[in-house]
Amino acid sequence: MTRIVIIGGSFGGLTSAFELKRLLGNKADITLICNQDKFVFIPSLPWLSMGWRRPEDITLPLEKILRPKDIRFIHEEAKGVDAGSSKVITASQQIPYDYLVVATGPSLVFSAVPGLGPINGYTECIFELDLALRARDAWLRFLKEPGPVVVGAVQGVSCFGPAYEYVFEIDTELRRHGIRHKVQITFVTSEPYIGHFGIGGLRTSRRMMEDEFADREIKVMANQAVEEFAPDEVRLKDGTRLPFKLAMFAPPMSGVKAVSDISNPKGFIPVDQHYRHKEYKNIFSVGVAIAMAPPEPTPIPTGVPKTGYMTERMAKDAARVIASEINGRPIPETEPVGAICIMDMGDTAALMEAFPVIPPRKKAEIKAGKRYKWAKQLFEKYYLWKISRGMTNLP
Repeated sequence: MTRIVIIGGSFGGLTSAFELKRLLGNKADITLICNQDKFVFIPSLPWLSMGWRRPEDITLPLEKILRPKDIRFIHEEAKGVDAGSSKVITASQQIPYDYLVVATGPSLVFSAVPGLGPINGYTECIFELDLALRARDAWLRFLKEPGPVVVGAVQGVSCFGPAYEYVFEIDTELRRHGIRHKVQITFVTSEPYIGHFGIGGLRTSRRMMEDEFADREIKVMANQAVEEFAPDEVRLKDGTRLPFKLAMFAPPMSGVKAVSDISNPKGFIPVDQHYRHKEYKNIFSVGVAIAMAPPEPTPIPTGVPKTGYMTERMAKDAARVIASEINGRPIPETEPVGAICIMDMGDTAALMEAFPVIPPRKKAEIKAGKRYKWAKQLFEKYYLWKISRGMTNLP
């Protein structure tokens, strides 16, 4: 029986595990290692930070959803990978593998800018469950004593979407409370222009976002680098000072320490078109953990986002390749990954499609409307239902 170990219990890890079990059945002994005991539906974290969701609404226990599929779950943090002897190392054991799938997600690099982050800094973050809960508490305190709000993404960021969602949701919620006129909102981004999203823009995304921010009277400062964050002030490298009562900034990301011996200098794993490690042929990687070059150089450094949809597609392709090898079949072809994303905008939403993600594209679309808000809400429920049953073969 082929031993397959997966590190990570989010979109990439669960999809890899369920797809490999579906394709291989009893031919594979599958183990999933994760330092968290819950799956978190990450796209809903901005809603959680606004108080629109509770943790129990968007989480699932990993043990409970893996056990029925005969997938072993180890609730430990991976400390390292010994690629030479094909073992994953945790604090208590060494787990041997014939194939390894790295789906760890990122580490958040708050140290990139002095004062960034909620633990040792002055800004909120909504990229992890615990941090989003802290942001929710900060939001509730802010409503009692409102003031200027600054939201954005520092230099080196690759995941811009949550910052856009958060600033639109704040605008919407302030209007619901009848205090929008009391709050100056500023959006600061390292993107060369608003609507770039780290992918070179998407058709009319620049014009659409410029209009959206203008309609909401949210000041935009693009192509900006942050020098530092003070307790109540954002200090940009061009000398601009922006006071705030509440600030939320997306941080840069790096790979996790556990895979540092098989990664590039930034901690991301170099893979080929099949998501196979370029040096170690029995190691695959999917999602945020992979190295992916941006489509173009930008004046302020930016990276490429890797969404849940993209991660799922990578995981399914990698699972097909692994299953084909084990079954002695030809390796299937894989296409460059595309993306479908619904970006919440508070009282409405935008649907974005890019195939492939990096230009030139076969298909590109961006459109906004209330029906996409409803679609995002329905998709949240559908996906949690689907993943709780291991039915990753469904759309």
